[in-house]
Amino acid sequence: MKTDIEPTSSAAGSPPKVRTRSTGRAGDKIFLGLSRGSGIALLVIMAAIAAFLTYRAAVAISKDEANFLTTFEWNTGSSPMRFGIAVLAYGTVVSSVIAMVIAVPIAVGIALFISHYAPRRLAAPVAYVIDLLAAVPSIVYGLWGALFLVPHLTGLYTWFDDYLGWTGILSYQGGAARSLFTVGILLAIMILPIVTSVSREVFRQVPKMHEEAALALGATRWEVIRMAVLPFGRSGIISASMLGLGRALGETMAVATVLSPNFLIETSLLDPGGGTFAQNIASHFKEAGDGGRDALIASGLVLFVITLLVNGAARMIIARRKEYSGTAA
Repeated sequence: MKTDIEPTSSAAGSPPKVRTRSTGRAGDKIFLGLSRGSGIALLVIMAAIAAFLTYRAAVAISKDEANFLTTFEWNTGSSPMRFGIAVLAYGTVVSSVIAMVIAVPIAVGIALFISHYAPRRLAAPVAYVIDLLAAVPSIVYGLWGALFLVPHLTGLYTWFDDYLGWTGILSYQGGAARSLFTVGILLAIMILPIVTSVSREVFRQVPKMHEEAALALGATRWEVIRMAVLPFGRSGIISASMLGLGRALGETMAVATVLSPNFLIETSLLDPGGGTFAQNIASHFKEAGDGGRDALIASGLVLFVITLLVNGAARMIIARRKEYSGTAA
């Protein structure tokens, strides 16, 4: 039982009325139990996934005659098996980084345009079209990338080779543009709606008093965004970027449709070849035997760990900068 003291004005100097109410309502107990159970269930599911992946990965690695981390080979049909994740880790990280470098600035710019620059008549249709892109299936992006994007990137690749080929990273030897750079461009288009949508909603939560105060002090529109909007939404932008990065790391069908895979790490990002964890699993899972599937599960465990590390790093960045973000407002 909880007691609440209610002041009364019926008589001067009279003691206040004491009202009692019960804190053990059935609805509160049910809600508390469901909330707690949901959190525990999520932890149990994550632990079960980690345990399953770890067990099957340990079985596969014990049969691997090569170095699992550094070998440029994936041959699980031989006896003994020889496979490694060096090429897959490189391709996954590089293509995701290219996607983030392209997508995040564009997504933040679109979100700022919709929330602070565009008139309402224009902002609503643009936001609707951007959100609609998130509903397009991955295989559709893959078919569009293979049939339209790949043939039309030859000119861009040639331009890169003419002006930046001396770097070695952007040299182009000709052929179809089925490279990690093409995959990065396609992934950037795919994660653009997610980053834009979340960033847009964060920018809309900026307190109007902050913007009006900056305008009253004579700030321009860009100065308002730089001093009030972006600092408030920094943690939201990081969270949106991590959501997009999660999709880029795990994208399967679009990458498998566009990329011309091999187990070599090319110096140039424009050379065909490479591979990613998700693409390799999708390509080899059907014909793989028991040992081959365990090897694919081992590569999936590495992707699982990379995802956890990325999200943990994002949480640390947000925690260190929360005094500049909306979490402290």
